[in-house]
Amino acid sequence: MKALRRILAAAVGVAVSAVLAAVGWQRIQAKRASVAEGRVRLNELLPVHSKWWRDAAKDPGELLYVALGDSAAQGIGASAPKNSYVGVIADHLRAVTGRSVRVVNLSVSGATVALAVADQLPRFATLHPDIVTVSIGANDIAAFDPERFRAGLRAVFAAVPDHAIVADLPYFYLPWNERLVAEGNRILREEAAARGLEVVPLHATMRRQGLRGAFTQFAEDLFHPNDHGYRVWASAFLPAVTARARELFPRKGETVEQESLSA
Repeated sequence: MKALRRILAAAVGVAVSAVLAAVGWQRIQAKRASVAEGRVRLNELLPVHSKWWRDAAKDPGELLYVALGDSAAQGIGASAPKNSYVGVIADHLRAVTGRSVRVVNLSVSGATVALAVADQLPRFATLHPDIVTVSIGANDIAAFDPERFRAGLRAVFAAVPDHAIVADLPYFYLPWNERLVAEGNRILREEAAARGLEVVPLHATMRRQGLRGAFTQFAEDLFHPNDHGYRVWASAFLPAVTARARELFPRKGETVEQESLSA
């Protein structure tokens, strides 16, 4: 009888394990399907975001803010284009300066550094911005070519003004991607230093969020940031953006030098 009970218990254990495995696999499959559906939904929003930024660029402003970048600058994954990091920075500029801000977002979803050179720089050449942010290169990681990446960055950095604010590459979480990101960021910082441009720590800012950030700061495609994630991106830029705003519009009775001494 005891032997029979052991056999029955083992059989039940195997059956339970099989059921749990099946349920787990079903959940994995459901999650994969959900992410795939999320990608489709966000892809359908690409022209919506692009049109929103084109329309926004028609609004006049005392300050001109120009953004170069890719889908992150477009705000794909945010609840609305204005909730991208570019939109958060624009709102911050309005609050800090008390001035109206015209935003020209030249970014293109899917842009690599080479595509930014071909598509965004010709349009950038016609503008005379007060504030410039550059966040480009994340899409180069999938097929990373260090020399092509360096040449493209050199062209972008040569085209922007001395006060342009450049972000390093974002945090990719996965070790095999992070090895390429480290190489890309090394090249980016070398080229920015050669040009005398300020680099803001997007990668470190994202990494500090830890695993919690991976679960709370991404959109349904598990690639683009959500509103919370874009606020994290913006936070990497804001100290440099604020310094640039104060350079343009020092507080009443203060010079830029006085501000820097009191900071």
